[in-house]
Amino acid sequence: MARYLDVHPVDPQPRSIAQTVAVLDEGGLVAYPTDSGYALGARMGDQQAKERIRSIRRLDDRHHYTLVCRDFAQLGQLVHVDNHVFRAVKAATPGPYTFILPATHEVPRRLLHPKKRTVGVRIPEHPVVRALLAALGEPMLSSTLILPGEEEPMTDGWAVKEALDHVVDVVLDSGECGTEPTTVVDFTSGEPTGEVVRQGAGAWPAR
Repeated sequence: MARYLDVHPVDPQPRSIAQTVAVLDEGGLVAYPTDSGYALGARMGDQQAKERIRSIRRLDDRHHYTLVCRDFAQLGQLVHVDNHVFRAVKAATPGPYTFILPATHEVPRRLLHPKKRTVGVRIPEHPVVRALLAALGEPMLSSTLILPGEEEPMTDGWAVKEALDHVVDVVLDSGECGTEPTTVVDFTSGEPTGEVVRQGAGAWPAR
């Protein structure tokens, strides 16, 4: 059964965050709130946890996994960002956006799109995930928690626990969170402002 942790939405309890990080360090999979619904998270290099995400969401090899970053400095270590992309991404972060960009050698090969050598990155605004990333000390492998057959992410902690009680290890519940998935912008398409792959919570271009 998943451990259920009720945390404050603005000032999450350090003990709950530490317990979650300990589970991640042991190879666990967590469901956590973001500014764009719930997401599944694991350590970046954890192949088994990645396969668990893939199984829960029934993803194929073409899926872009996301590396969730604490700040722009972390993001810049994972992807190649030229000047015009830098300005666009900087204007939109933190916020409900995922950006697809060419990956650096810091990203494990098995996390890359098999043909494009790209990866998704984002910097969320939700205080709980930002506290989690600060305690973890590194980016987190993540995927929006959209169950098979659904179009919108899960948004209620108790509903997540009931649906995924035996397939995740921790559910962090901070009450209401974002109800739309991230807007996904592909900066490898050749378009100067990127190509919107999925329109979600964030308007693009960001203002």
